[in-house]
Amino acid sequence: MGAINGKDYIKRLNQLNNEIWYDGEKIEGLLSEHPAFKGLIQSKAALYDLQHDPKIKDEMTFISPVSGELIGLSYLQPKTKEDLLRRRKMSEHWARYSGGIMGRSPDYLNTVLMSFASSVSLLKNKDKCFPNNLHAFYELARENDLSFTHTFISPQVNRSYIYIENSDEPIAAKVIDKNEEGIIIKGARLLATQGGLTDEVLVFSVGKFLFNEDEAFAFSIPSNTKGIKFICRDTFIGGQSSFNHPLSSRFEEMDSIVVFDNVLVPWNRVFYYNNAEIAEEFPIQSSFHPFAKHQVLTRQIVKTEFVLGIAELLIETINISGYQHIQEKMSEIIIGLETMKALLEKSENNAKLDEWGYMRPELFPLQVAGNIFPKIYPRFTEIIQLIGASGMITLPTEKAFHSIIRNDLDLYLQGSTKTAEERVKIFRLAWDLTMSSFGTRQTQYERYFFGDPIRLSSDLYIKYPKNEFVDAISKFLNLKKEE
Repeated sequence: MGAINGKDYIKRLNQLNNEIWYDGEKIEGLLSEHPAFKGLIQSKAALYDLQHDPKIKDEMTFISPVSGELIGLSYLQPKTKEDLLRRRKMSEHWARYSGGIMGRSPDYLNTVLMSFASSVSLLKNKDKCFPNNLHAFYELARENDLSFTHTFISPQVNRSYIYIENSDEPIAAKVIDKNEEGIIIKGARLLATQGGLTDEVLVFSVGKFLFNEDEAFAFSIPSNTKGIKFICRDTFIGGQSSFNHPLSSRFEEMDSIVVFDNVLVPWNRVFYYNNAEIAEEFPIQSSFHPFAKHQVLTRQIVKTEFVLGIAELLIETINISGYQHIQEKMSEIIIGLETMKALLEKSENNAKLDEWGYMRPELFPLQVAGNIFPKIYPRFTEIIQLIGASGMITLPTEKAFHSIIRNDLDLYLQGSTKTAEERVKIFRLAWDLTMSSFGTRQTQYERYFFGDPIRLSSDLYIKYPKNEFVDAISKFLNLKKEE
């Protein structure tokens, strides 16, 4: 099929008839017309249309090694540094459409699947592992431009170190049986962003499984597979007006619980199962982290540019650039932006071929960025709130500008360089990013994008090469080396 366009995506999604529950009711009818999903689906369709934009098509697609057709560049397995830069450019195009707001634009999970397939040799000759299935599925997804949601974590019933699930019915999804057709999964998984709004559900177990090996598996199945249902949270769309809710009306990425009710996963879709060692090591030893973090950092840089643009527009609108405390706050955003850009370039400049011939960006700069952004993004949102001050609260609606009080609004809400209507549009954008329910979800989302920030810091400390620095100090002090 090759790289799809927006119409292809919407048509395919509507035909799936996935089981999605929203506000206690099962969704019926065309999913693309449902008010909780319509804005996002249209935005996602626009992303797929970019693959066919004559101006950038060459930067969004590449020629399939199988069919000779143009396919999505997000599936490209990079073999040179030039390939890495092409992948970055592609991600930038998709990220700029939403200002980096869409954390689950198609390139993220396409990249994840590509990274797993690039490391498939790790599964060879391992118990209950099927490397050929993973490679074949990657090719199927690449050639048909499949879309994905994913779920990597179990429900938060009890997060203590010693918790062992002991219930009559499985809570965390696990393998409860197998037969000649495949494995049977029962239980639930979190946190499927865009759950039910994609072709496939990519399921990988992450963590240690000393006492629960039946939770250690990896597979992908169609979202409309019998027994799967998606239970949505409440919507964060404030309304359909792009004036009143410029971000949530277009980019609200619904999150959902995925429930597996005796779901049969065919053997040709199983990548591994009931193997605790592989489930723990494969995501770490594979190229998952280098490639996924490369895509994420690219998006976060675009998002920071978006934040910087909003903040500066606020400043210009109410003419406060002369205050030093404003200049200091803006410098914080600039420093964050340039730091992340430098880390991204360092990871690309130091990229090396892995043992299977794929060009991996250097991981440590990406890990550093992954530790920085969860800390600085909440500060960025606070800076916008502080710059906007009370102006972030006194915001009339689009309808008010089409009423008899228009003259009052034009007089009292005008900016130094903008009309009242323009000023309110700017401030409503800042509010939607930082103070609405949609905006606060964005902040929480970035805080925990790759998991617990403390765990990320510990992982960086443990794995970062420190010996050469210790040796230098020991030499400076003329200390004896320990045997």
